[in-house]
Amino acid sequence: MITTKDRAKLRGLAQKMEPLVLIGKGGITESVLDSISILLEKRELIKIRLLQNSGLDSKSASTTICQSISAEGVQCIGNIVVVYRRSSRDDVQHIL
Repeated sequence: MITTKDRAKLRGLAQKMEPLVLIGKGGITESVLDSISILLEKRELIKIRLLQNSGLDSKSASTTICQSISAEGVQCIGNIVVVYRRSSRDDVQHIL
């Protein structure tokens, strides 16, 4: 569980990021979840864009993603979702 101060720091870091994952009309599939999990192991913080043809809203997508891969939802604004998970790798510089 991340604190309010940690969440504010992560929001600030996410402002400068570009979305790394785009979710389209296929929705949230196992392959999408696998790619998100791999990216979180490498970066710890990623931004996901929900395309309009996905038919998902950001809050439900964030909840589904976070529950499926044991991550923390940082922010949902419009069609953008920001997700954080601490990496278990030692060679990654940890954000928090």
